[in-house]
Amino acid sequence: MTSGKSVTRSAPSSVQATTIASSLLTVQTPGRGFTDLSGEAAKFVTEAGARDGALTLFVRHTSASLTIQENADPSVLVDLTTALSRLAPENAGWTHDAEGPDDMPAHVKTMLTQTSLHVPVLSGKLALGTWQAIYLIEHRKRPHRREIVLQFVGGNQ
Repeated sequence: MTSGKSVTRSAPSSVQATTIASSLLTVQTPGRGFTDLSGEAAKFVTEAGARDGALTLFVRHTSASLTIQENADPSVLVDLTTALSRLAPENAGWTHDAEGPDDMPAHVKTMLTQTSLHVPVLSGKLALGTWQAIYLIEHRKRPHRREIVLQFVGGNQ
């Protein structure tokens, strides 16, 4: 248990949720890998006139996913791609292979990651940490057109 001296918390703030703003973000992926969506998410929050609330991102696919990860060192994304490939390799003898050997591993990778994210919005800005970015992860080898629903719920400016 930690002592009270090592933990601090700001005073609670409240906002009446008066705004629900939604948008559909379409992303053409280059194939397997990470696509940074942070700029598009921040732009949506600004265009929605968001003040305080929450942004939800939801990917409408079963072979792509979302994550919040480090944005400073690109080798992190390389290592994460390697880790996911080790967890769900193409040559594991999957039964479901109608769309190719990368299809079932893509479903497993999506199951291991996330199809939706919830990011707080404070004073009109995404409350991401200094080294955090929002990424779409394409789990398939070939390029795909992916749709991400963006929805802000909260107060506006």
